[in-house]
Amino acid sequence: LLVALPPAQAQERPAYSQAELDQMLAPIALYPDSLLSQVLMAATYPLEVVEAARWSRAHPGLQGDEAVRAAQDKDWDPSVKSLCTLPDVLKKMSENLDWTQDLGDAFLGQKKEVLDAVQRMRANAKEAGHLESTNQQTVTVENEIIVIESSDPEVIYVPTYSPVVVYTSP
Repeated sequence: LLVALPPAQAQERPAYSQAELDQMLAPIALYPDSLLSQVLMAATYPLEVVEAARWSRAHPGLQGDEAVRAAQDKDWDPSVKSLCTLPDVLKKMSENLDWTQDLGDAFLGQKKEVLDAVQRMRANAKEAGHLESTNQQTVTVENEIIVIESSDPEVIYVPTYSPVVVYTSP
C-alpha cells in the first residue's frame, strides 16, 4: 500500500534587507562589470566554487586562458570555469562559503535589489572621491548607471579596497 505524501515545502529565506545586501556586496561592488557578473553568477553554484578553488590550488602553474582550457572538462557552470583565471577570487569565495551562498541566494531571489545596491554603493564611492578612472579601469556614467570596465580588455583587473574607506567621504 502506497500512501501519497505532500511534497516537502522548501524553506524560503526572507528577503535580504538593504543593509544586508550592502554589507554582502561591499567587497565586490567596485569590481569591473564583467568580473562582478561572473562572481554573482558563480555564487549561485557554491559547491562548484569550492571544487574549482581546490582544483586551482592543485594546478598553480595554470594561468589565464590556459587555466580555463584545462578546466573545460569539468562539469561546472561557465561562470565558475571563467573564475579559474583568478585563483584569489575563487579562494575568497571558497573560504567565505556562507557569504558566497548568501550572495548567490540574493542574486537568484532579489536580482533587481542586488543590482540597485551595487549602483548605490558605486554612487557613494564616486561621491566620496574613491571611484574614478585609472590606468587599470574606466569608470563611466551612462543613463545614471555607473559602469566599470577594465581599461585593457585582455586583462582582468581585480581591485582591492577597504569597504569602510571607499564608501565614506574623507
